Amino acid sequence: MKRYQVPLTMVTVLALSACGITGPAAKVAADAPQQWQAPLPHNGSTGELASWWQSQSDPLLVQLIEAAQAASPTIASAQARFAAASAERTAAGAALAPSLIGVLSSTRMSQQSVNAPMNTTTTLLAQAQWEIDLFGGGRARRNAAIARHLGAQAGWHEARVTVAAETANQYYSLRACEKLLTVARMDAASRAHTARLTDITTKAGFQSPSANALARASAADGNNRALAQRAACDSELKVLVALTAIPEPDLRARLAESAAGAVLSPAAGIAIDSMPAQILEQRPDVFNAAQEVAAASYDVAGARAQRWPHLGLGGSIGRGRLHVEGQDISANVWTLGPLQMTLPIIDWGVRRANVEAARARYKAAVSSYKASVRQAVSEIEQALVALQSTQERAEDAQVALEGYRSFFTATEERYKNGLASLLELEDARRTRLAAENTVVNLQRERSAAWIALYRAAGGGWTAPAAQ
Repeated sequence: MKRYQVPLTMVTVLALSACGITGPAAKVAADAPQQWQAPLPHNGSTGELASWWQSQSDPLLVQLIEAAQAASPTIASAQARFAAASAERTAAGAALAPSLIGVLSSTRMSQQSVNAPMNTTTTLLAQAQWEIDLFGGGRARRNAAIARHLGAQAGWHEARVTVAAETANQYYSLRACEKLLTVARMDAASRAHTARLTDITTKAGFQSPSANALARASAADGNNRALAQRAACDSELKVLVALTAIPEPDLRARLAESAAGAVLSPAAGIAIDSMPAQILEQRPDVFNAAQEVAAASYDVAGARAQRWPHLGLGGSIGRGRLHVEGQDISANVWTLGPLQMTLPIIDWGVRRANVEAARARYKAAVSSYKASVRQAVSEIEQALVALQSTQERAEDAQVALEGYRSFFTATEERYKNGLASLLELEDARRTRLAAENTVVNLQRERSAAWIALYRAAGGGWTAPAAQ
């Protein structure tokens, strides 16, 4: 019967190791709304989010995004976190398997007796150690590491999407600034022309000195606006230089080369699924928050397992040599054991406190996950509202611009012929300038809304298959 004692003990241990302690729910309902409350985008071509920038017919934009992603410290940090999570996942999985180390030892010793000879014992062993996962603590740590590894991978993609969106926003902002600069320079040239004409008519006695002063003031104001707009564009450019790490002279040359074909908003739109739950599955930040809930659940299970017995099994096999008075005795040596079980008895509440702390972190992870879902829904809804608003306002803004342009042209002709006052001309100029700026700003607002929707929809990320 004794010959079966060790195998029976091992079977019992392995049977116990199949039982594990579980934590709270590793998956929490997203509580997403059934449908969007804002209208979905339409009347535009759509493209895949993963390659959305390539479909905008602007090669410079693609180059800038690639340069910004390569230079971004945010992406580098996210990639470092992903690498660390990958290493932790490997370590947590390897901890479940037996470990094997090589041991070489040599001992020189003598007996208390005067006549006893000196002897040297040398052994070379392969020593194994295995902590048997009786209650699933090791498996829980491994599963938590897997969840955090998946979350870190999603976080890396989120960082790439964020940098792409920031770069595109800055690029379109610069293009809009350049358009506003063109408008400001045209307005300044028009005011200067009016000032020269007024000066001539004043000297001829057809205009009062006050009208001439008003014309000169208007010309100075127009030039001041153009100079301020140029400074704003220079600032926008320097922000883009910092984002992309492209030298400023090189970036200025690229912008000048592609200025003719530049647009103020994306040429291709985005198709949005009518079911919010579908879109939320594409959000890397929501997925990361869900994985943190799962990891926190496994952490609770791991903390609970620490309160129960631990079982370890060791053993070794190798070769030994005994050297006594010039003679060598060699033999194979092996050991099995000890099979050791440890049981926590008094720890003054440390393990219980660890369980409570893990539960508190789990509740915080659940709360954070639900908040991330609400935030994701809000961001998509806001982008949809902005797109709908800009689409509805675009036609009216263009009609207003054309009307104010015609009115200004007619007023300017009347002024040249002495049929309109300078005050009427300046009033028409102000309304035309405001309409020009409104159209440019509306196009910039629409591009920002498309980029916000791209970012809110996950940027083309796809959740990995369930593991």
